[in-house]
Amino acid sequence: MTTPDSNKDSAPRRIPDWRLPSGVTRALWEYAQSSYIARDYDNFFSYNELFHLDQKVLLEQFQTPGRLIDLGCGTGRLLLPFAQRYFETVAVDLSLEMLEVVAEKADALGIPVTRVQANLVELDDFRSGIADYVLCMFSTLGMIQSHEARRKVVRHAFRMLKPGGQFALHVHNYWQLLSIPGGRQFILQNTWQMMCGVEERGDTIAPYRGIPQMYLHFFTKRELIQLLTSEGFTIKIWLPLSPSRKCELSYAWFLGTLRAYGWIVIAEKK
Repeated sequence: MTTPDSNKDSAPRRIPDWRLPSGVTRALWEYAQSSYIARDYDNFFSYNELFHLDQKVLLEQFQTPGRLIDLGCGTGRLLLPFAQRYFETVAVDLSLEMLEVVAEKADALGIPVTRVQANLVELDDFRSGIADYVLCMFSTLGMIQSHEARRKVVRHAFRMLKPGGQFALHVHNYWQLLSIPGGRQFILQNTWQMMCGVEERGDTIAPYRGIPQMYLHFFTKRELIQLLTSEGFTIKIWLPLSPSRKCELSYAWFLGTLRAYGWIVIAEKK
């Protein structure tokens, strides 16, 4: 784990597979190393309605200033509004390029933000009980490969929180794959692969922004509940998202587990 300034020019652009950090795929490593993706990130996602909804939800829920750690912060779009509201903010990301954008934005706003370059699976250098809030938004948790690696991220979030601290995350719903072309066939194939022990249920691979074979895990509701509660969290808010991602899913009582695009969840450390 390093601060960006201490490792600004030393991040390797290409490393052998055996040196990839735990839970990080080759595609995710390349994504994290891309200056173009970092610089174009805000523009590329400017159309995404989820950017407006998740910020609204978090600002409504987290109103008392405290220390907030954003795991997989990207360019700081969620972190910086909290910094402007006098929260002590810590930006954590695998990508030094993203953290440089965070620094530029923070400097332009004249607000302090601590930046840490780290793999989210390996956060042992963070002390326990230091945070009032931890974020892991915009499907960041799903970009981490393997159930055990994702469990470690959730475990770190729980450990870093103070008693009464809150953990916010967003994930994609496995069953929304039924609504895309070829989705039913994929689910059948994925189920077979899972039964054969080749991959985990919900693992997908697809080209993304010029990077082949980008990994993303889609969660079932039961899986996510079990992941959070098994690590000690109590679920406080469960917000199913509409397919448009503009708002909460309407009539969620009717097949909501199948219809939700994904979920924003806020869990508490008792």
